[in-house]
Amino acid sequence: MKYIVTGVDGQLGGRVAENMLNSVPGNNLIFTCRNHKYLSQEKRQRWEEKGVSVREADYNDKKGMVLAFKGGNRIYIVSSIINGPQRVIQHKNVVDAALEAGIEHLTYTSFLGANRADYSQYVIPDHTETEKYIAASGIEYNIMRNNLYAENYLINSVFLANISSNKWITPAGDGKATFVAKDDSGRVAAALLLGKGKKNKDYDVTGGDLLSEREICAMVAQVSGINYEYQPVNEKTFFSYLDSLHIPRTTDGDYSKSPVPFCGNDMVTNECSVRDNMMSVRTNTIKQLTGHAPVKIADLVQKYNFVWKNKITNYWDLKKYQ
Repeated sequence: MKYIVTGVDGQLGGRVAENMLNSVPGNNLIFTCRNHKYLSQEKRQRWEEKGVSVREADYNDKKGMVLAFKGGNRIYIVSSIINGPQRVIQHKNVVDAALEAGIEHLTYTSFLGANRADYSQYVIPDHTETEKYIAASGIEYNIMRNNLYAENYLINSVFLANISSNKWITPAGDGKATFVAKDDSGRVAAALLLGKGKKNKDYDVTGGDLLSEREICAMVAQVSGINYEYQPVNEKTFFSYLDSLHIPRTTDGDYSKSPVPFCGNDMVTNECSVRDNMMSVRTNTIKQLTGHAPVKIADLVQKYNFVWKNKITNYWDLKKYQ
């Protein structure tokens, strides 16, 4: 059995890759990234020394992906980083390439709410359409719908506060969510790739804590000793705030001055979904598929202390410390 992990140059795909290496011999693994230049040479060399085949697979290049996926039996597909119709096209390309390459099973990273009619976050339509395409393709599959990542609030929210005189600005109010740690998401993805899920079943992947951003802000302030001030704002004000930081509203905007690689429409609608308690869904997926309880956010605060210790104000500087 050969397993494929896509997007191994990214934070989630990289975690899935390492989990798979801990479970099966390297010669049973194919890792792909869009371009080898985005992958650390140290990591690539380590993987290849263990027998992993490290290949390029660009979601815009179906023919190239067919070649990259050849020889694989089961594939994990991390979702594309862009939003909108082009993202859906990319996802369809990956599914079509997997089918043409003879892949037997596909695991896809979706987003919590993609199957719920009353959820309207900016990214939802991309995932909903992709899920439907996968289900109609005839391939055996599992869908994992991740909640918002805990790291977004221990890294991104903190360095945005660093930019903003220690003000933690958000329209999330006192809404609560079961934010999920990326380590847990990576473990769930590996479990599904290894065949621990039920055939053609979708799983909502949520953390064990039900917390508000106000509570997370208070945790960070207490541990860091920095007076981070939680500042709830309305949706319009938050948009203006992001605009003032040169954060584009869409992923095809100008990111030359943006402190983050995310778009305003995504950030605003996600925060509003927290405000409205749409992300407070509780599940036992992590325990069920991995055998471990979800990571607690309180246990992650010190892990990301480099953000406040070094007063990081730009996403692009994170690689120096991770």
